[in-house]
Amino acid sequence: MILPPVDPNLEEKLSEKPPLRDDTHFAAGKIAIFQYVSVVIFLFLISGFWQLQVRNPDFYDQQAQANSIKSVPILAPRGRILDRDGRVIVDNHSSFSLILARESLKMEHLRPIAQGLDLDYSDLLTKVERFQTEPKYVPIKIKDQLTSADLAFVDSHADFFPEMVKIESQQRLYPQNGMLAHVIGYTGEISEAELDSPEFGKYERGSIIGKAGIERQYNDWLTGVDGQRQVVVDNRGTVKHVLKLKPAIPGKDLKLTIDLDLQVVAELALEGKNGAVVAIDPRTGEVLAMASRPTFDPNKFAGHISKADWKVYHDNPDNPMMNRAIQAQFAPGSTFKPIVAIGGLESGSFDDTMTVHCAGGVTLYGHYYKCHHVHGTVALHTAIVQSCDSYFYTMGSREGIDNIAYYGNLVGYGHLTGVDLPEEKAGLMPSPQWKMQNYREKWWAGETPSVAIGQGALMVTPIQMVRAISGIAMGGVWRQPHLVDLSNQNLKTVQWTFQPDNVADVVNGMYGVVNEWGTGVRAKIPGIEVCGKTGTAQLASYDFMKAHRSEDLKENGWFVGFAPRSAPEIAVVALWEHGGEGPLAAPIVRDVIKAYFDKKARISMLQQEKTRLNAMGGIGLPNPGRALPAVAPQAVTAPPPVQGAEAEAAVPAASSQTRK
Repeated sequence: MILPPVDPNLEEKLSEKPPLRDDTHFAAGKIAIFQYVSVVIFLFLISGFWQLQVRNPDFYDQQAQANSIKSVPILAPRGRILDRDGRVIVDNHSSFSLILARESLKMEHLRPIAQGLDLDYSDLLTKVERFQTEPKYVPIKIKDQLTSADLAFVDSHADFFPEMVKIESQQRLYPQNGMLAHVIGYTGEISEAELDSPEFGKYERGSIIGKAGIERQYNDWLTGVDGQRQVVVDNRGTVKHVLKLKPAIPGKDLKLTIDLDLQVVAELALEGKNGAVVAIDPRTGEVLAMASRPTFDPNKFAGHISKADWKVYHDNPDNPMMNRAIQAQFAPGSTFKPIVAIGGLESGSFDDTMTVHCAGGVTLYGHYYKCHHVHGTVALHTAIVQSCDSYFYTMGSREGIDNIAYYGNLVGYGHLTGVDLPEEKAGLMPSPQWKMQNYREKWWAGETPSVAIGQGALMVTPIQMVRAISGIAMGGVWRQPHLVDLSNQNLKTVQWTFQPDNVADVVNGMYGVVNEWGTGVRAKIPGIEVCGKTGTAQLASYDFMKAHRSEDLKENGWFVGFAPRSAPEIAVVALWEHGGEGPLAAPIVRDVIKAYFDKKARISMLQQEKTRLNAMGGIGLPNPGRALPAVAPQAVTAPPPVQGAEAEAAVPAASSQTRK
C-alpha cells in the first residue's frame, strides 16, 4: 500500500489555540447579550402592562370596545309627495346601500372594491379623498340600490374588506315615463359647490338633497333626521346584538295643488311634441297641471346617475332637462293681442268701434307690414276673433310703446311670477328704457307694430302667459301661481281696477275666437263657454324661412284659454315648439279643460247620489264605476315660506286706479 507524501510544514500550519466551541470567553459574551435583551423586553412588557392597567385603563378600554362596537347610520326616508286629492306621486322603496367605515378603511382595497361593485375607480378615489378633512366616524356612502350581485360580493368579501358596511335605506320612487319630472325634480348627493352655499349650510358631505323642482324648493320640509344603531360585532364583522338604537325621523309629506287626472291628460296631449302645458285656477293661483316635453326619468338620478345616461341627456339638442313651463322664453305671437287691446281701451288710445281696413297688410312709417289674411274692414271684436294683424299694427302704433310696455308689465311680462320652483325665467318686456339701457339707442316708432302683435324683442314663458290672461279674465286680479297650498302665508296678488266694459270687450272677443268660427274653434266644447286666443310666433322672417326651410325655423304654436266666460275656474296654456300655427295647439287646451269639467261633474253626481242615499236611510254608496280617489290619511300642513324667487309683477304706479 502506497501512502501519499507528508507535508513537512504541516505541523507548523496547525494552530495551538483551542477550537472556538471550547472558548469560554466567547460563550459568556453571547449569554450576556441574550440576558440583557431579555431584560429589556421584559421591562417593555411590564411598562406596557402598567400603561394599560394602571395609568390609562379607561382610555384603552374604550379603544378595545371600539374594536367590537360599531355605529351604523339609519337613513331617514324623505317625505312623500302627494297630489291635491292625497294620491301618492312620489314614494320611497326599501333597498340596501353600501358605506365605507373610514376607521378601518385601507386605500389599497379601493380598486378591488370598485371592480367588484362595478364602480369607476377614479370616481371612488375622488369621493374618498373628499372626506379626508371629515372626522373618522363619518362614513362614505359609495353605492345605493345594491343589486343581488352587489349583495353577494359584499357578503362574500366581508373578511377581506371589513370597511364595507351594508345598511338599509329608502330610495325615491318616481312616476314612470317622466311624468311630472320637471315639477318634482330629483335628489342626489350634495356637491362641493352646494356645500359652500348658504342654502345648504347645515348639510354635510355625502348628504342626499333635492337637486331640482319641488325636491329642491321644499328640501328642508321633505328631509328627515337620520338615526343611529350601535351594534356589537365579532372579529368577522358579524352583528351579535344591538346596544343602542336612535330611530330615524322621516321627512314630512307634502301635498301639491297638482291634479293627477288633469296632469295625465296634459302629458298625453304633449306626447311626441316639444312644448309645455300649464293649467291654473285663476281664483287662487293653484297650479292644477304642469307638463314639459321632452322629459327625463328622475329614477335614474335617485341613486347615482351613470355617465352614459347623463351624456344622453346633456347632449340632447332638445334639452330634456329644461322645464319649458317656467324656463322657455319665446315670442307670444297673437296671444299678446288681448293685452294690447285692454291697454288701448284703458288708456283711451282707441275704442271698440274704431275700424281698420285690412287688405292683407298695412303700411306704417313707410314700411309694409303683412297680415296672414285679407280681413276687410274690422273693429276690435272681429280683430280679436280673426286675429287680424293689420288692426293691431295700426292700433298698437296709436297706443304707443310706452302704454304697451306699461300694461305688459302690469300683467307680469318681464317679471318672475313667483311660482315655487327654482330657476324660473323672467322673459322680456321691451320698452324705450330697456333699449337705451341695453343698446344705447332710442326706440324707433317702426319697432312698435311688431311688438303689438307679440313679436319683436318680446319674450314670455308659458306660466307668465296663463297668469297674464287669467288676470284679465278675472277683471284685473293676478294671483301668484303656486304648487303647494300656501293659503296660510302671504301670496303676492296684483290688482288693478279695469273698466268692466273694457274687460267685457276683450273677454267677448276671446269667446268669439273659440265659438264664432275664429282661429281657435278646435278648442270648442259643447256646453262650456271656453274663451281663448291663438298665437303663431315666427322665429325668423317669412323670406328667411322660405329660403332656409328647416323644422328648427318653423313657427311656435300657442293657445291660451279659460272657462267659463263669466266666472273662470280654470285657465290653460299650451306651447307647441315648431308646431306651426297656433290653432294646432288649441286641442291640447281643450282636452285639459274638458277633463276638469268632466271630473267636476262626476264629483257632483257622486255627492248628489250620496245625499239621496242618506235621505233613504243611510244606505251605502254603490260602486259608481270609477270611485273618487282616497284622501290622504293625515292632513299635510303647508311648509315654511318659499325661499326662492318672489313675484316681481310690480307696476309703475298704484295698483287700484285706472290709467288714462
